[in-house]
Amino acid sequence: MNEVNLEVHEGEVYGFLGPNGAGKSTTLKMLLGLVKPSSGKVVVFGKEFDKNRLSILRQAGSLIESPSYYGHLTGLENMRIMQRLHDVPDKNVCEALKIVRLENHKDKKAGLYSLGMKQRLGIAMALIAFPKLLILDEPTNGLDPAGIGEIRELIKSLPQRYGITVLLSSHLLSEIEQIATSVGIISDGKLLFQGSMEALQSKSQPRIAIKTVDNETAHVLLYRQGFHSVIEDDALIVKEMNDEQTAFANRMLVQAGIDVIRIEERRKSLERIFLELTGKEKSL
Repeated sequence: MNEVNLEVHEGEVYGFLGPNGAGKSTTLKMLLGLVKPSSGKVVVFGKEFDKNRLSILRQAGSLIESPSYYGHLTGLENMRIMQRLHDVPDKNVCEALKIVRLENHKDKKAGLYSLGMKQRLGIAMALIAFPKLLILDEPTNGLDPAGIGEIRELIKSLPQRYGITVLLSSHLLSEIEQIATSVGIISDGKLLFQGSMEALQSKSQPRIAIKTVDNETAHVLLYRQGFHSVIEDDALIVKEMNDEQTAFANRMLVQAGIDVIRIEERRKSLERIFLELTGKEKSL
């Protein structure tokens, strides 16, 4: 890791994004004291972790890599074990199971749960003390589309309903885009971007694509009117073109006898932004 400094503000859903092997899980493990950094220090809630380990862990819940449970025990019995460890009342157990929609399956052995149910049980265990900070490592890993949707809606509801700040990692940009309010992008142990989702999306400046029957001539005519275009994928791409300018360009080309086939706005996908930030054609 190279000077990774995550700024997670209270009430956020912070998406920690990067390709497999980028260092996401290692970073999250450091925040929980599961891995010791070779240099630097870990600060959580404004406190140095090594000097305030117990007080920090009491305010944090986590699900790292995969849920841990006793397969021969029921979901409720697994929750009772966590209840004793955290010394919380019965209402916490009931509420946590309700949040993850396992209240009707609490008497079923955890080993017989589906993958999605096991994942939800792991989240319920992490929620049982209703921590200030919930750390989730790839919470939708291995789930089917329906399961992913359930976990997504659950995570989005936690800050507003329960005042829980969520830090979750993923290699799926599409999932982070739908859940997170802020994002950090890591690659090869380096934090390449950190900020709001709006700030990341602003890197995708819209461009106008104009497809005509004669792009070469259209390119020359646009240039004469002060529009700088490039030909990409059988279309003329013009940056920083407002609605009035687009209408003018269309009218000018048609009056010059050049049929305009299509005009559309194009934005870089967030995946393309990611690839440009990392400088690598890595799959998310």
